[in-house]
Amino acid sequence: MAGYRINRISEDIMREITAILRTVKDPRVTATMLSVVRVEVTNDMSYATIYISSMEGIEAAKKAVKGLVSAQGYIRRQLGMALHLRHVPELRFVADDSMEYSINISKKLKHIEGSAESHEPTD
Repeated sequence: MAGYRINRISEDIMREITAILRTVKDPRVTATMLSVVRVEVTNDMSYATIYISSMEGIEAAKKAVKGLVSAQGYIRRQLGMALHLRHVPELRFVADDSMEYSINISKKLKHIEGSAESHEPTD
């Protein structure tokens, strides 16, 4: 039963963090296209690991994570007001390269599709 609650809180945190990212005034955070990939909350809800990805690559995500760590107090306060939790978990931000990876796969698939179309004989 507790697993459902943890999953629900993880989804709620992910949704609210995405909204809060738009209000952070740090230039390291607002300059890049950021996405919250996933959120993992510990069973006792004392820590939440938030995976951040950027369309500009892993280096931009790492730079944004530094900005998010410095704005952690603001983000945690906003999260507590939005979710009305008794205890707001401590936030840990981790840079993730999944968006860059998926963009590369998409480019490769388009390249394969384009080369397949050019090699088809026309009847």
